[in-house]
Amino acid sequence: MRPIRLTEPPSPTMPKAEIFEGGVYGVIRRAVVIGNGSSGSENQCIGLVQALGLADKHVLYRVTRPRGGINDWLHWLPVSLHKKLDYIMTLIDVYTRILVRSKGRKLVPLSSENGGSMGLSCILEADLKHIVSMVRETYEKDGPLLVVASGRDTVTITSSIRRLVSENVFVVQIQHPRLHLNRFDMVITPHHDYYPLTPQAQEQVPRFIRKWITPREPPDQHVVLTVGALHQIDFAALRSAASAWHDMFAPLPKPLLVVNIGGPTSCCRYGVDLAKQLVTGLLSVLANCGSVRISFSDRTPEKVYNVVVKELGDNPKVYIWDRQEPNPHMGHLAWADAFVVTADSVSMISEVCSTGKPVYVIGTERCKWKYSAFHKTLKERGVIRPFTGTEDISESWSYPPLNDTAEAATRVREELAKRGWRIRP
Repeated sequence: MRPIRLTEPPSPTMPKAEIFEGGVYGVIRRAVVIGNGSSGSENQCIGLVQALGLADKHVLYRVTRPRGGINDWLHWLPVSLHKKLDYIMTLIDVYTRILVRSKGRKLVPLSSENGGSMGLSCILEADLKHIVSMVRETYEKDGPLLVVASGRDTVTITSSIRRLVSENVFVVQIQHPRLHLNRFDMVITPHHDYYPLTPQAQEQVPRFIRKWITPREPPDQHVVLTVGALHQIDFAALRSAASAWHDMFAPLPKPLLVVNIGGPTSCCRYGVDLAKQLVTGLLSVLANCGSVRISFSDRTPEKVYNVVVKELGDNPKVYIWDRQEPNPHMGHLAWADAFVVTADSVSMISEVCSTGKPVYVIGTERCKWKYSAFHKTLKERGVIRPFTGTEDISESWSYPPLNDTAEAATRVREELAKRGWRIRP
């Protein structure tokens, strides 16, 4: 009798059918990004989704607040309460108008943005019921959903999504949510967010208010600590940008110094004084620069902008971006030989430090609290140096580039694997 020959098991190098990977129920093919309207926060979410291979398979929702008038002073309120209060104020305004018109008076229209008091008409709102229903209705066909969010205003909706459909989603919260870390599958946050727990920070805070400062506990096992902020900059993005901006940047005299100017924050306060210090330093290093290109962020005060333009705008070596499209930011990252950056933005510094090129930071002495911890970490790693105006920009030095986004993506995949899930782009 001839023996029955069994089929050889599949080679480990061969791709497995989905049935061997848990079927559709164990494969993530799509993501939802929940932002708060801040480009810095949403950039972190999209950067992570991109690193996970889902760049073209995600949907962006936004948790939005009313804007304009008194609303700009109410951002400390929870989003839901803020919206209810705005609705009540809107009704009061409408009834007041009716009453005033009945008496024959004229009333100045209520100032608001986006065409209405709520400011929501042009934005896809992050609606909890809609997202939960979508997850439940599409799970059988499309499998589980990756949810990535960032910013304080998104915490309530993302934690609620996980509570309502925990078996169908994997929720990643970027930036420390301050409380209830167990409401998320993973929290990704910079190491300096835990600065309040350090002895240095404890000395700066009166004892009677220490219990109100968050975070209160050290990171647990599902917290992923990064050096800086996540973003969309990686080797592939830089290579693509180098090609796309070749015709503009290749002919420029070298070395090319790129200057990125942000704006003051509550932890990094400055104004015209820092702008003048920056201008003085740039004038000192112009002799060993081939070209200088300067960009401003949306947060840059007009008075800072005016100082820089007045002092450097007519210099033949200097080009100042006029804030008109296309934005040359990616071209700057790809083609710069060195960077000078103001100290106020973790995101801005993290991006330039992902290039491995020399980064000089100005204004670190004006920063406090966790920002100072962030700068200290980068200095100890040899990633940044202070900008003093005595530098030789033609001098090249390097360091291991920050790779936070890719490392965070690896941790996400590892946690999904523990659940028996995987990502299939």
